[in-house]
Amino acid sequence: MEQYFSATQKMEQEVMFPSLLRGVFPQQEGAAPDAESHTDLYERYQLLKAMKSMVEKGLASAGDQSPTSTDTDTALDEGADSNLEERVSHHVNGLQQVLTDLTKNTKALTRRYSQILEQINLSEDQSSS
Repeated sequence: MEQYFSATQKMEQEVMFPSLLRGVFPQQEGAAPDAESHTDLYERYQLLKAMKSMVEKGLASAGDQSPTSTDTDTALDEGADSNLEERVSHHVNGLQQVLTDLTKNTKALTRRYSQILEQINLSEDQSSS
């Protein structure tokens, strides 16, 4: 979780001009651009920022939700806790996979943005020489 928040914070700090990401499509390291991808990095940037807000709100609302005594009594009466550990494990693993993917996407976007800035700086240096 901390890695994800750290990566998104770094992305938000580094990507000062998100519009530079318009029309730039993601690509694998050392591979040609993905011709099938219809989402440019600007749209991914917007999505990653929105996802961060959703994760933060989800964590805040999950912390606010504590089961009432009647909910607990009902759950125990119905035997719903028989596979509770298994269900929690399944969801935690799923959440961990999603956060890992979001972290990778965020880091890749930040790296690509830095490359774009380097290209702009190089072209400005060449044109001023």
